[in-house]
Amino acid sequence: MKFFIIHGTYSNPSSNWFPWLKKELELLGHEVFVPKFPTPENQTLENWMKVFDGYIDKVDSNTIFVAHSIGPAFVLSVLEKINIQVRACFFVTGGLSESGTSDIYKLIHTFLMKDFDWHRIKENCENFYMFHSDNDPYVPIEKAEDFARKLNITLTKVPGAGHFNEAAGYTKFDLLLEKIKEAI
Repeated sequence: MKFFIIHGTYSNPSSNWFPWLKKELELLGHEVFVPKFPTPENQTLENWMKVFDGYIDKVDSNTIFVAHSIGPAFVLSVLEKINIQVRACFFVTGGLSESGTSDIYKLIHTFLMKDFDWHRIKENCENFYMFHSDNDPYVPIEKAEDFARKLNITLTKVPGAGHFNEAAGYTKFDLLLEKIKEAI
């Protein structure tokens, strides 16, 4: 399997649980890519797509996306663009919300202020999984529930996990790895 771990705003490949998950997946024999996207400087959907263009030829039917924060919205745009069905997408604390501070809104609006092609998105991914916390300080749970409804999937709610980042104690994410292992 090929895994793409997609970070979010104010993040990078070395933050949160990303290095841990990369190591765990590689120990299982998988190929793992963790692209570094521009954030907060030059963070736009267009600029992130330019970075991902260097990886697009690696996406195939054995690809699994793992995306955090604004990452799920980015992956939706990738799924709209490709002409192949990937194996799965694991979305962590994703929501289609333009809520938040005005500074954060400036960074995420290009990812969210569009009409998503939900039919194409669902065609291009075999299985979706979504995790969200009941106390996420950035993405209200109602936005995650709405996102899950659009994908017609069940939202896995994790009590007290905040934004699933280092500030919330997430340098490992055992439940995510367990669910990935079940899916592959």
